[in-house]
Amino acid sequence: MEERAGRTQENGRSDSAAGELRSSSCTSLKMFLVALSFAYFAKALSGSYMKSTITQLERRFDIPSYLIGVIDGSFEIGNLLVIAFVSYFGAKLHRPKIIAVGCVLMSIGTFIIALPHFIIRRYEYKTSVPSVDNSTLNPSPCYVSSPTNLSQKEVQAKGCEGDSNLSMWIYVLLGNILRGIGETPVQPLGISYIDDFATEENAALYVGCVQTISVVGPVFGYLLGSLCAKIYVDIGFVKMETITITPADARWVGAWWLGYLIAGVITLLSAIPFWFLPRSLPVSGPQSPEKCTAEQKSFIKDSPLLKHKYPADEHTSFIEMAKDFIPTLRTLLGHPVYLIYLCVTIIQLNSLIGMVTYKPKYIEQHFRQSASKANFLMGVINIPAVALGMFSGGLLMKRLKLNIMGAAKFAFGTSLIGYILSLFFFAMSCENAKIAGVTLSYNSTDTVSYDKHLLSTTCNSNCMCSVSDWDPVCGANGITYVSPCFAGCTSSAGSGKNTVFSNCSCVGVAGNLTATTGQCPHKDDCDRMFPYFLALSVITSFIISLGGTPGYMFLIRCIKPQLKSLALGFHALATRTLAGIPAPIYFGAIIDTTCLKWGQKRCGGIGACRIYNTTAYRIAYLGLTLSLRTLSFIMCIPGFVLLSRQLKEEERNAIHEALTNGGTELEALRKEEFAISNSTDSNTDRETRL
Repeated sequence: MEERAGRTQENGRSDSAAGELRSSSCTSLKMFLVALSFAYFAKALSGSYMKSTITQLERRFDIPSYLIGVIDGSFEIGNLLVIAFVSYFGAKLHRPKIIAVGCVLMSIGTFIIALPHFIIRRYEYKTSVPSVDNSTLNPSPCYVSSPTNLSQKEVQAKGCEGDSNLSMWIYVLLGNILRGIGETPVQPLGISYIDDFATEENAALYVGCVQTISVVGPVFGYLLGSLCAKIYVDIGFVKMETITITPADARWVGAWWLGYLIAGVITLLSAIPFWFLPRSLPVSGPQSPEKCTAEQKSFIKDSPLLKHKYPADEHTSFIEMAKDFIPTLRTLLGHPVYLIYLCVTIIQLNSLIGMVTYKPKYIEQHFRQSASKANFLMGVINIPAVALGMFSGGLLMKRLKLNIMGAAKFAFGTSLIGYILSLFFFAMSCENAKIAGVTLSYNSTDTVSYDKHLLSTTCNSNCMCSVSDWDPVCGANGITYVSPCFAGCTSSAGSGKNTVFSNCSCVGVAGNLTATTGQCPHKDDCDRMFPYFLALSVITSFIISLGGTPGYMFLIRCIKPQLKSLALGFHALATRTLAGIPAPIYFGAIIDTTCLKWGQKRCGGIGACRIYNTTAYRIAYLGLTLSLRTLSFIMCIPGFVLLSRQLKEEERNAIHEALTNGGTELEALRKEEFAISNSTDSNTDRETRL
């Protein structure tokens, strides 16, 4: 009786301790989930803000789109340098603290990106518009003699003497590489940590929540980009009354640096919680050592269920881990389903990354919206649709209880529907802007293919105009001219944005030979088409993102548990190397081929593009995006065949193992019954003798 009571009290204490342990584990896991979500939010915010500043960086540093693609891809280069080692070795170390170090590095990199603003001269742009309100001193836009032009070149040459030989965009490149290095441990280590310590039915939902938060981050990133694009780059250092351009002008540069400072502070704050989280957690729910995966056993060394299996002082040496790396990687790459999935996602991510990187620019150039409005629409309309789709995908996967094949079919189906809907984007077109000598002739009768020699014509032959200038004015005839000089204007009145040019010989409207600053709107056709473009963009984004979480869970479940962290890390490594780095570069290079009028750097050389051929831009941008997705669908066919074979083989192995184990258990049960029977007989004999 006393022994039984003691055992009962002991069991009560152990049950109470186990309950407290489970409660503590649940709390720590929720804390980790919140911390990881905030880290995802911070990295997504800074990443989307980088994409929202593409046109601002182009204009500020006078560089073409392909070079912006190099800067954007440098983030993936940072990942490439360390991701394989972080995923493999980091999984065996203190994962929360490694994530914290990564967040700190991301923050430092973000601050470095903003550094050039504080060490280079103020932004300057060429303009014929006077900044002082004194019409009697306004110079004539039409230079009638070459000496003036030569003197300008001399002044330009003198101004270049003090310029640094090192291009300032190098700092942006280096800062983005450091951001990439810091972001490396967040995804593979964070997701594997959740999958190890959450119950199987909750893992998909938790991953869906984290992925959803990571899509909410770009909402604030693009909104921050929209806000900063409205603010002039040198706000606080120049008098705004002297600025003669508006945010709609192709020369406008917003306060791109301000958002990077804000993003850097947020990223630094996201590192704090990870320093206080434990290395491992007890297994959630009733889970015995036999039910633990191999990877869970390797992490949960302090679990009371596994103390008999892992001594407290056991440590795996770095050399032993390094020796296992190559054989483990060879095993992973020998998995045919994983390899096909890797190829498909690389191709699809090429399409996705290229499209997302230049989508705000596409909205700006094709639908003639300001950078601020393009970023605002991306953040408020497009990104929430993606977030809702990611969350809904995780929820549907849990509700429908999709297996591996079900998840693969679901992801494929949503991607295919989105692809079909995307074909309608080709029909949503705008006409080219009417620019004399660039898209149409000066007599407004024929469209032309741009040639700098076509800018000069009879009406401006007396003016010594520079073909490299971009200072657009809108004539009274509704046509845009590259500069007041090429419009043949000989005088001007007013100042700043209110300047009016007169006696413009090329305008050719009876009784009204005037022009005003800026391009002519010509937005009627675009304004009608733009809402349909936004609506279709939201629908396709939602449908495609529905398959995001099932596709990610397919990646986790299609390989052995002990290969999970390495599979996630190598997947991120391969996609960033073969998609994240090259996609922005070749998308930018193809977009550059559609440029009609290049700007020129102050010290010579080609700068940023001022105006594009919208028809060619649309065909190149959409055509490349959809062509890549077509190729990915073709590769899915052998993937489904291999997956079906793998599942059938696993099912046969499971049945065979069950039969084998069943026979062994039956034999053991018979032996146990025989032993009990013998024990009973001996007890009976003993009682009889007594």
